[in-house]
Amino acid sequence: MTTRRGDERTFLHSGHKKANGVQPVHYCRICNSVARNATFIAFFAGPIFCGANKEAAMSTFETPASRRSALGALVVGALGGSLPASTSASATQPKPQENSLSQVQYKRQQVGEVDVFYREAGPADAPVLLLLHGFPSASHMFRDLIPHLAGRYRVIAPDMPGFGQTKAPPRGQFEYGFDNLAKVMDGFVNAIGLERYALYIFDYGAPVGLRLAMSRPERVSAIISQNGNAYLEGFSDEWGAWQTYWRDPSSANREACRATLSAETIKGWHYAPGSDPALLSPDGYELDIAYMVRPGAEEIQLDLILDYRSNVALYPDFQAYFRACRPPLLAVWGRHDRAFVPAGAQAYQRDLPDAEIHLLDAGHFALETRHGEIGSYIQDFLGRQLTSLENRAGR
Repeated sequence: MTTRRGDERTFLHSGHKKANGVQPVHYCRICNSVARNATFIAFFAGPIFCGANKEAAMSTFETPASRRSALGALVVGALGGSLPASTSASATQPKPQENSLSQVQYKRQQVGEVDVFYREAGPADAPVLLLLHGFPSASHMFRDLIPHLAGRYRVIAPDMPGFGQTKAPPRGQFEYGFDNLAKVMDGFVNAIGLERYALYIFDYGAPVGLRLAMSRPERVSAIISQNGNAYLEGFSDEWGAWQTYWRDPSSANREACRATLSAETIKGWHYAPGSDPALLSPDGYELDIAYMVRPGAEEIQLDLILDYRSNVALYPDFQAYFRACRPPLLAVWGRHDRAFVPAGAQAYQRDLPDAEIHLLDAGHFALETRHGEIGSYIQDFLGRQLTSLENRAGR
């Protein structure tokens, strides 16, 4: 219990009860003797003083200035620490970690006529993980994943031309097709000096990343496919408008695909299905929507929708690369994706029998609600691949 007596109060510790039947023991902060009926200063439930030293303790609070000084000393004393020589606010504030491994840096790299924006985090000498985003997003889709991985990996996530913060020439001066996106990403990889890296491929990032892998297979240490399709089995039955446009690229069929770019479709078709509403932040889809209403953005995306047929034509080549080069592959797949169904993940094992497949309770943008789970799968997978490589190198 606590009782007030003038400028002091007596306090029985440990929730006002004996702990395990034993009366708690307190020690005087001045003489270190056992302080029974421990005394506290009235306005500060702080250090304990025995009866002999109570008056000395009280005298430290005679003036406002001395009360402030003593209060600080008592707080530190109660915590078993000590104050530094300087008690200014700046001296006592912890210094920020300026080069924290997980701190994301926002950079730009010129690649020909394209100014590539990218995010980077992690040690400069660590194994590299290159993250390639999908439609209709940009590197901000990795904002929650990067901190999970940056402690051990150098994580790099560029915005492709036509997306996010990357600046590229307008239509008519730049070809917005997947071969050209891959060409720019290859130039980006060369410009920042990446000689070997693991690939994270998602949606549009899959055909771009697999073009890089086919052209320079010695650079790719492993592949993580998160709803990144490379098989006909992966298509859902909701591609009708796009497939019609591929077969007949008329103006009418182009206009029929424009609904794909609406705010309602971005949120309601790409993000919401399979996502826990309580976990789905508006940050991702609202930024995607904002990017889509920029001048010229819709026409660029319609060009890419038409050229997506070139990716399907390359599926046999992608699959031949898998069989020939045998890259370690992890597929982490949102099972409720309305574009790419789980069969697309499972098909990888046809060409890569050792591929690891995990179907998640998530949608197309699985990172929005399952970034921690996906990060754990990646850490485990890449950790084992690195160990295997180190063991082979040591033989």
